[in-house]
Amino acid sequence: MIGDKAYDSDRHRERLRSRGIKLIAPHRRNRTRPKTQDGRELRRYKRRWTVERSIAWIGGFRRLLIRWERDPRHYEAFLYIACALIALRKL
Repeated sequence: MIGDKAYDSDRHRERLRSRGIKLIAPHRRNRTRPKTQDGRELRRYKRRWTVERSIAWIGGFRRLLIRWERDPRHYEAFLYIACALIALRKL
C-alpha cells in the first residue's frame, strides 16, 4: 500500500504487516524512532503522483464524473475519448 506522510505510524505499519501488507510511505520529519525503510522503496511513492494526476484530469470531464451513461460500453467509450483528448492536449 502506498500512502502519504499521514500514514507514518509504527502502530499502523505493524497492523498492516500482520495482514501481509507492506506500507510504503515517507517518514515524518518529527519522527523519533529510527527509519523503517530506505530510499529504494520510496521510489514507488515518487511515481504515485502520475496516477493521481491522470485520474484528476479524467475527473475534469463532467460526463465521466457524473456518469450519466447507463450502458457500461458507452461509459467506456467516453473514457477512451477523454484519454485521447488528454493525450492530444499534452502534445
